[in-house]
Amino acid sequence: MPHVRGLPSPRAVVWAVASAIVAVGSAALLGGCAEAGAPTSAGHAAPVTGPAELWPGSKPVPAEPPATGSQEKPQPLTALPRVPSGDIRKVSAGSVLLAQIDVDKRHGQPVFDKDEERTIRSCADKPGSDSCPVRAPEYHDLTGDGKDELIVGVRSGSNLLIIYAYTVKNGVVTSILDSTSSPQSVEVADHKLVIHEPGDAPGYESRTVYAWDARHQVMTIQDVGYGRRAPASATPSGR
Repeated sequence: MPHVRGLPSPRAVVWAVASAIVAVGSAALLGGCAEAGAPTSAGHAAPVTGPAELWPGSKPVPAEPPATGSQEKPQPLTALPRVPSGDIRKVSAGSVLLAQIDVDKRHGQPVFDKDEERTIRSCADKPGSDSCPVRAPEYHDLTGDGKDELIVGVRSGSNLLIIYAYTVKNGVVTSILDSTSSPQSVEVADHKLVIHEPGDAPGYESRTVYAWDARHQVMTIQDVGYGRRAPASATPSGR
């Protein structure tokens, strides 16, 4: 098409129209981003806590295939006195463990054999000694509500550790974790319970992470991993 003198060339018209379209599109895009990206509150966040190893002085169990599991729903221990304050430290850890054993037997699911149960009952009020399979109670916030939960560990057989965790729900001591494993070490970090177990190959370990499940009100498995074992110097020693 011939160009008429005094009028802009077709190429100049096309270029002006394209530039206008790009400018309008950019303005719309920027306006949309500004509206969609407006800051919103995520609510209150629980404070992050560092790793704290549980029972650091205990000898690791022999390496055998792990048998880690978790419970599906909270289990109230109604035989124990109510705790209106919600402070689980007001309840004897030994009495909590014995109440747990009684409930398991009543449901036809005893965890310990008769000899183990007899030994546990004889020393439940003084846990932590070398002759007692019940380890000293640990208190850590597992639910992120700012209150401590009770963690109880009991040796069973030659290579197993039964780990229970309890919270106070509506004034009732309630079980939120029942785990069986053969741990090399156990720790709490950022409200999570982490169990390290020896791996099949030297220098390797498996790691199971339990985290609070607010929907089901129990500690559930969040992650299972396998990798090289951390150097001994890197293992946290604080309680």
